[in-house]
Amino acid sequence: MIFQSRKTLAALAVAVSMSGLVACSDDEKKVEEPVTPAPAEAPATPPETVSTAPAAAEVTAPVYFAFDDYSLDSTAQSQLNKLNEYLKANDKSVVQIEGHCDERGSVEYNLALGQRRAQSAKNYLVQLGTDAARLPTISYGEERPAVEGNDESAWSKNRRDEFVLSNP
Repeated sequence: MIFQSRKTLAALAVAVSMSGLVACSDDEKKVEEPVTPAPAEAPATPPETVSTAPAAAEVTAPVYFAFDDYSLDSTAQSQLNKLNEYLKANDKSVVQIEGHCDERGSVEYNLALGQRRAQSAKNYLVQLGTDAARLPTISYGEERPAVEGNDESAWSKNRRDEFVLSNP
């Protein structure tokens, strides 16, 4: 492109500089704008391992029995299966099995029934593969009711086995 006059050339230089487009020769220093680094990303975290063993709170739920009975129904067996899975995953854990009764019957009879209930749960867990040495039993008979009362609603909650975990 050929410019007719110096005035045209000067006008063109002013127009270019006002537009922000500036040409520079190789001799001029180029001004670089500072580069802002991209925000740092948090390091990737490994996925959490999902344990198939139930939590301690889940496995210590009591199992309940019918009146004057120490056999395990399907609900009790399901609960004991969870306890067994926990014990497999926590091979140092010990669980004390506590047998309880409602207030009906003599003290001696209820202590014996409570022991049969605790032993029933222990036998089931041993059949599933838990070491019997990790399953001490005790009977409290009617001495530690879960619910106070003299009706079937209270009695049904007192006929139970409870499980106390300890991790040596």
